[in-house]
Amino acid sequence: MSIRIAILTVSDRSFRGEREDLSGPALQAEVSALGWQVVRAEIVPDEIEQISATLAEWADSGLADVILTSGGTGFAPRDVTPEATRRIVERLTPGLDEAMRAASLKVTQHAMLSRAVSGIRKAALIVNLPGSPRGVVETLAVIAPVLPHAVELLRESRDAEQGHRSV
Repeated sequence: MSIRIAILTVSDRSFRGEREDLSGPALQAEVSALGWQVVRAEIVPDEIEQISATLAEWADSGLADVILTSGGTGFAPRDVTPEATRRIVERLTPGLDEAMRAASLKVTQHAMLSRAVSGIRKAALIVNLPGSPRGVVETLAVIAPVLPHAVELLRESRDAEQGHRSV
């Protein structure tokens, strides 16, 4: 299944050109390795209005099936990606957040400090990922197996329900 992915790196220093963005390219490489298409990749500063506006614009335009953010999910005062995401999503998807944190806790106890959220706006799934190259790759690996089915459901594909097992 072809999945269109947009990647938004949230970092003041990378936006200003003071530090190279390593997480965005790591995420792009991983997405491509999964056989999915990166349709857009940008860097924005840790500004809630700019993050929200970019996420809403991308979701509303139908640009991507899945929008992945990298960075801004921790405890620092300027880490506002979860607030920006909550501001614009129509429905939260807590199962993804729980799965990412549970898996990350097996790697580092710092996973408890993640405030990452995910949700749906229109037909786009928006997922906050960590800001480190290793963190984005490991966390994407947790949710990657369910993303094709999530996209089928959001596209309202007639075949989407065939993947469910009866209980």
